[in-house]
Amino acid sequence: MNLILKKRARLAGLDAVEFSAHGLRSGYLTETARRGIPLVEAMQQSQHRSVQQAASYYNEVERRLGRAARVI
Repeated sequence: MNLILKKRARLAGLDAVEFSAHGLRSGYLTETARRGIPLVEAMQQSQHRSVQQAASYYNEVERRLGRAARVI
C-alpha cells in the first residue's frame, strides 16, 4: 500500500516523502473525530484492533477542539 501511495503521489507531482499509508490511516481517524463520528464506527473502517491506539487520535482532537480548549 505504501509503495502504491508514494508512486501515485509522484505521478501527481507531489513529494512522495510527505505521504505514507500510516498517514492516511491516522488522518482518517483524526478527521472522523473532528466530524463527531463514533470511534467504534471509525475503527470498523480503519481496521484498528486496539481501542487504545485508535482513541489516541480522538483524544488529540478533543484536546485541541474540545470545550476545555475553548476556555483558553
